[in-house]
Amino acid sequence: MHKEELISLHQMLINVKDYIQEINADSDFSEYESLKITPSQVHRSKVEHKYAIFVLGNAIAKSMKDIDNPSTDRMSARMHELAEKALKEIECGS
Repeated sequence: MHKEELISLHQMLINVKDYIQEINADSDFSEYESLKITPSQVHRSKVEHKYAIFVLGNAIAKSMKDIDNPSTDRMSARMHELAEKALKEIECGS
């Protein structure tokens, strides 16, 4: 995926996060927010955006557990795995 596409996906997930926070103020996005990366920060690397997407996706999947969707545990676990892989890419690139 190209960097521009990742940034667009990042923005879409921010929109989902905002919606979830509107309907459930108790949703926890603190791990994502601690990254201090937003889609508007186009100067950040492709890998950093990818990592942020997976961390955010994991938080979204966890917040969906309230809907009682059985697939959310698997989605959350997979997003966590992908986030860890992206973090290793960031660390190797530093």
